[in-house]
Amino acid sequence: MPSVPEEVQVRPGVEADLKALTDIYNHYVRETAVTFDTVAFLPEERRPWLLSHLKDGPHRLMVARERDSAARPGRLLGYATSSPFRPKPAYSTSVEVSVYCAPDAAGRGIGTLLYKALFEALADEDLHRAYAGVAQPNEASVRLHERFGFRHVGTYGEVGRKFGRYWDVAWYELALDPSPGPSPGPEADLAPGPGPRP
Repeated sequence: MPSVPEEVQVRPGVEADLKALTDIYNHYVRETAVTFDTVAFLPEERRPWLLSHLKDGPHRLMVARERDSAARPGRLLGYATSSPFRPKPAYSTSVEVSVYCAPDAAGRGIGTLLYKALFEALADEDLHRAYAGVAQPNEASVRLHERFGFRHVGTYGEVGRKFGRYWDVAWYELALDPSPGPSPGPEADLAPGPGPRP
């Protein structure tokens, strides 16, 4: 992996980053199946997403930015997020993580730098698992997640349709708190009956 230049800094995302964040994401919306969004966003439409990622807590937004120089201001190279995995309360100790790099910043170690900063920021949070869905094929993303210890736990076959074809999504899991949870109670031996999805 190439070394990351010293002039790259990683910090929490702020509202002033909104346009650049939206531009990066829209590239993947328009040009790839990496995301299953199909219509590009205006920055104002992405504002609630940005504001849902705080500077503390389990839902974070980290950005990689070139440092400002005398010649020009630094530009955003990519970002990583941890977001709610599911809305139901029992999922609160799980997050879904993702990383997006500017197209010309791919292969420079920016994704690794962002995930390193994100997981360091989350280290003291009450989190147990991180999940990542990777639309297939995407070898670079698979390698990145495996580098951080994610393991493949399953694949949803042809779960999304974009650009006139169906795409699989491979799911990866990372233990954030390796300590065992509390012992299951006696109800753990009961087989669950039919009911709504967990």
